[in-house]
Amino acid sequence: MKKLLAPTVIASAALLGASASLAAECGQVTIASMNWQSAEVLSNIDKLILSEGYGCDAEIIIGDTVPIITSMVEKGQPDIAPEGWVDLLPEVVENGLKEGKLIQGAAALKDGGVQGWWIPKYLADANPEIKTIADALKHPELFPDPENPGKGAIFNGPQGWGGTVVTTQFYKAYGAEAAGFTLVDPGSAAGLDGSIARAYEQKQGWLGYYWEPTALMGKYDMVRLGFGAEADPEAWQACNTNADCPDPKPNAWPTDRVVTLVATPFAERAGEDVMTYLNTRAWDNATVNKLMAWMTDNQATGEEGARQFLQENEQIWTQWVPAEVAEKVKSAL
Repeated sequence: MKKLLAPTVIASAALLGASASLAAECGQVTIASMNWQSAEVLSNIDKLILSEGYGCDAEIIIGDTVPIITSMVEKGQPDIAPEGWVDLLPEVVENGLKEGKLIQGAAALKDGGVQGWWIPKYLADANPEIKTIADALKHPELFPDPENPGKGAIFNGPQGWGGTVVTTQFYKAYGAEAAGFTLVDPGSAAGLDGSIARAYEQKQGWLGYYWEPTALMGKYDMVRLGFGAEADPEAWQACNTNADCPDPKPNAWPTDRVVTLVATPFAERAGEDVMTYLNTRAWDNATVNKLMAWMTDNQATGEEGARQFLQENEQIWTQWVPAEVAEKVKSAL
């Protein structure tokens, strides 16, 4: 028996030694969880995979985009920001990358952050001629304003949002008032969501501002309208995003870049295997929308959402890691 067990013991010891070496190489890692749903669940996915698959001692810290990324540049902490909306502070990110304080990993959202004006898919299917904002503005009767009979309604975001400023400028740029539309202030994010939910329940028309990935987009099938204009980045910055600009013109709403950012000190000690994962891990908006809808319906935490994703979407996440890492994660689940 002693002779039969010896090879197994030796193999197990070698495996444990390799795991310990990998864990020591990765060490402690702090992962930023931004204060919105998609970032929360992605940070928990990273925690599970890095902890169970790569032997890291992973910890999640809560924060928001500006302070988190600024701290990564200035202090080298936290180690990872899984979902960094870098266009919200382009100078800080650009300088951090140029100065070698940040490493850019995978595009966390392969489709990017998508904002614009949307209509329900059932209405788009029934009116295939409506492809762009200008097309929709020809039909105020399809988007009735509940408070203003005879007018069409365009639902804006709440006050204080960047998308609200752009939608207000678009309202001017596309001549929506002259086309017979009013611009509706929903009062809050909940009010905006409620307006879409009511429209869907009653199969009525709806037109307005929204974005993805979001739980609502996972629950309701919406279609983003085209802009009918070429992208003009200079005019976008100078006028479309500036509430004081008196004469905005139609423009294409740019897609926000959403990437994984890694503090350089961690990147240098994490090892090639961990950095390969962080340079590979990415998912599309449809997957994120669906998962967030499940989380909302089930009042799930970020960790519960991460486990749900890993259990139900092996065909996606097993492409991010080697087979032996995938097996460790599956065993832990």
